[in-house]
Amino acid sequence: MDAKTGTLDGRTALVTGGSRGIGRAVALRLAADGAFVAVHYGGDAEAAKRTVADIERAGGRAVAVQARFGEDGAVDRLFDALVPELDGRGLDILVNNAGIASASPAAALTPAELDRLLTVNVAAPFFVTQRALPLLNDGGRIINMGSVASRMAVAVQIGYSVSKAALEALAPTLANELGRRGITVNTVAPGAIRTDMTAGYVSIPEAAAALESITALGRLGEPEDVADVVGFLAGPDARYVTGQTIDVSGGTWLGPVVPA
Repeated sequence: MDAKTGTLDGRTALVTGGSRGIGRAVALRLAADGAFVAVHYGGDAEAAKRTVADIERAGGRAVAVQARFGEDGAVDRLFDALVPELDGRGLDILVNNAGIASASPAAALTPAELDRLLTVNVAAPFFVTQRALPLLNDGGRIINMGSVASRMAVAVQIGYSVSKAALEALAPTLANELGRRGITVNTVAPGAIRTDMTAGYVSIPEAAAALESITALGRLGEPEDVADVVGFLAGPDARYVTGQTIDVSGGTWLGPVVPA
């Protein structure tokens, strides 16, 4: 975690799925910029504690809040834990990062699997945002974590792709609705990023090489590559950017890669 920049001093942030992977990197980045960060987690309390401890060790401020999306009352439990920690300050930054993956082709995707994907990846961030609206301070930021999968044909991720495309569709309408309050709403769409969610295939040399071969920058992404873009969108420099999807995929599948 880098030294504080101070661009988010006095701001408060909630990062869902903030204990691991991209969410952890986002929580660390926002805290480094000066924000008080609520690190949401579903079930891995130890990972959440480590993230909070790392933030505090670097001089930042953070707290862990628990709620398992997909369970009845999860959003209520999240805000019951969050609101006292805000201590009346309201919320400045909401990062809807929590999500689940799928590896089922169309012929194998079951109603139960699709329902869970839509519940966790679409309904949960929508209702988290809905509950956050009365807390959001004017000039706030909402950042949703989409995926490059929503613009690519990935047969074994069809349910995941549908869910991320639906999440991406929220930003323009919300941006239009909230714009007069100075609140921006944007989507970040990562490509293949090295996290525990992707470890199953990026740890296979052939699979990693195949992904790198269709990426303009020739490498897989790191969580910090995404977190830095979220940090930009959360900060003052992105004050006039709203309703947009920012592709953070290193140029995945822009066309045939030109050899160096």
